[in-house]
Amino acid sequence: MLLTLTTTHRPATDLGYLLHKHPNRCQTTSFGPGTVHIFYPIATPEKCTAALLLDIDPIALIRGKGRGKSSLPLDQYVNDRPYVCSSFMSAALSRAFRSALNGQCKERPELVNTPMPLHCKISVLPCRGGESVLRELFEPLGYSVTARGYDLDSQFPLWGPGPYYTVELSHTTSVRQLLNHLYVLIPVLDNQKHYYVDDSEIEKLLKRGEGWLANHPAKEKIALRYLRHKKSYMRQLLERLVETGTEDDEETAGPTNALSEEIVETKLNLNEARLETVVSALKAAEAESVIDLGCGEGRLLRLLLKEKSITKITGVDVSIRALEVASEKLRLEDLPPSKQKRIQLLHGSLMYRDQRFEGFDAAAVVEVVEHLDPPRLSAFERVVFQCARPKTVIITTPNREYNVKWEQLPPGSFRHRDHRFEWTREEFEKWTRDVCLRFQYDVRILPVGTEEPGIGAPSQMGIFTWK
Repeated sequence: MLLTLTTTHRPATDLGYLLHKHPNRCQTTSFGPGTVHIFYPIATPEKCTAALLLDIDPIALIRGKGRGKSSLPLDQYVNDRPYVCSSFMSAALSRAFRSALNGQCKERPELVNTPMPLHCKISVLPCRGGESVLRELFEPLGYSVTARGYDLDSQFPLWGPGPYYTVELSHTTSVRQLLNHLYVLIPVLDNQKHYYVDDSEIEKLLKRGEGWLANHPAKEKIALRYLRHKKSYMRQLLERLVETGTEDDEETAGPTNALSEEIVETKLNLNEARLETVVSALKAAEAESVIDLGCGEGRLLRLLLKEKSITKITGVDVSIRALEVASEKLRLEDLPPSKQKRIQLLHGSLMYRDQRFEGFDAAAVVEVVEHLDPPRLSAFERVVFQCARPKTVIITTPNREYNVKWEQLPPGSFRHRDHRFEWTREEFEKWTRDVCLRFQYDVRILPVGTEEPGIGAPSQMGIFTWK
């Protein structure tokens, strides 16, 4: 079973940092009934390919746990398990790339949530239900799918096509997201698992499906197949997804029904990449207390709650309704006491000094400034940089130059009807310089999303540090 992952991100060898596997070494490890080999057929600054070869021992399968439980007497001897990508491949991905799956990269943390052009090739993948099921699962996530099928037996063409395909997936996304998609959907396509499924699989699916499963149009099919057709487990999972709630793709205090923004940013997974990039920056700043100014419905707050190193979390929004929704989605009343002590929600405005904003290590202002009328920006600057004055301020805002990439967006239009302006990269850099000169901060500007020649990335982030 062979799975390859290729990128043309520059430098492409950054893939080695994300996978925690050096491109110049071949690594081998034992795995259940087989062996996992990881190597790099190509490793140049222009193109890098990582390959995972899973070699399953058919004899070890027969002698392993659970042998003889099939209702078919010859099933343990005549099967496709050693030769196709199945739940064995998902388990191998977890074993070989655990750090990448969990979004951990100590040496280059900024890469974890960086979308990059990725091409994955899987040989051979069983698609129980045919190519239509394959497309039903991957295309809503933004993947370009190519599948090449095979006859069930080339010597007997009248038997028709078999359920096996060589599959190629292309998408601009983070390595972490791609691996989590593969981890869940490979056994869903195969429609069976090599191990006993209990209710712990619900938590596993929620973890690996975070940020995308709740909005997937085929989530019921995914849940049913992943949980080995245990309908009671499927119902529990769907209830949990409803409680978590589906998420809009823009965190703002204003309306969120701009069609072009929903379509494009969902396809790019931009909101998820943006929030996780902010979390990585907060962790790099070693912030123990964080205030989210303009927290909306609490998407960033939910990510911060998972970081044990952040002991004090505060969300602020001018909309009482947004705070009510945030409280419901975060399930504040049901949190254990240790987490309830760490988080609070405040009703407040970014236009007026508020002593409750003071004393934090870091402030996050995610996709908020573009909703302020330009004459009111100076008041916002004083509230944040002069009065609250956290050690670190992280601000993200759209890059207007990138709007030309979106065919659905009329020329000269903003991504959201509530945006009062959208800055180019030059305009954002000038604004950050002016802020630093007035309030004694230094700033570092980073792209959020994949950069395109001449127009930059979809979003831009300024990390301000108090001198």
